[in-house]
Amino acid sequence: MSHRIFATSFASVYPLYLAKVQRKGRSQDELDQVIGWLTGYSGAALQAALTDRRDFAAFFAQAPALTPARDLVTGVICGVRIEALTDPLMREIRILDKLVDELAKGRPMARILRGGAD
Repeated sequence: MSHRIFATSFASVYPLYLAKVQRKGRSQDELDQVIGWLTGYSGAALQAALTDRRDFAAFFAQAPALTPARDLVTGVICGVRIEALTDPLMREIRILDKLVDELAKGRPMARILRGGAD
């Protein structure tokens, strides 16, 4: 059975991510950097994904370059341990949720990106 988040448009959730990080003093550029690190979307490609309102399934399926370092993202999000998730798409979504949480909690960008870019 498919989870309803899979068919939810990424564009409908992005403003919620943005509001969450901005409430904690982080910027849209930082959010976009985190999303780009995870998925490989450039600024223009991310904007295109938001404009065409693709769902989460398409957002991750069309991601230019999912970073191999995403396997370093571990822990609990929404009460579920990321490492225990067996559905690959749900795992990607929860990894994104975890990264957004870390950004909102004020973690340094180098730690959020697991030692990657900037």
